[in-house]
Amino acid sequence: MNKRIMWITETAVMLALLVTLQALTKAAGQLVTGSCVNAVLAVTVLVAGLYSGITVAVISPVLAYLLGIAPQILTVPAIMAGNTVFVVLLYLIAGKDCRKLVRQIAAWLSAAVAKFAVLYWIVNFLICGVLADRLLAAGLLKAPMLKALPATFSWPQLFTALIGGGLAILITPVLRKALKK
Repeated sequence: MNKRIMWITETAVMLALLVTLQALTKAAGQLVTGSCVNAVLAVTVLVAGLYSGITVAVISPVLAYLLGIAPQILTVPAIMAGNTVFVVLLYLIAGKDCRKLVRQIAAWLSAAVAKFAVLYWIVNFLICGVLADRLLAAGLLKAPMLKALPATFSWPQLFTALIGGGLAILITPVLRKALKK
């Protein structure tokens, strides 16, 4: 099969899976939905490759916002950045041949911590800190959201990235074998 068609197909399937999981788990809360999203991101990059992973990482928060899962439009770029860091580190550390468990674990832990750090810094320091007064004055951020965002974009982000990445490490070998990759 043509590589371009395969890339489009794999990326579309992973986006469809991600949207389905976001919609089905929305009521279950951040821990479940976030873990599912991170699992899909990790599986995508480890099975379909870097460009599919980045594509899903960037489109995912837009879909989350449209589904009412992302709490604020201001957080969409932050989530894009965190997701992208997550998939790029997974890919770079695990490598193209991500069959070595030690490399997968190192990639998983590093990527989860980096995603957490990026999201924490952008949302807690930048949006809710440095830019808060300007965003409030412009009406782009409401006071209740200013109080809620730091809780949403702190430790839960690390936990969901760890859970999702761990699930992906378990799922990926089975998928790679089934897809003969």
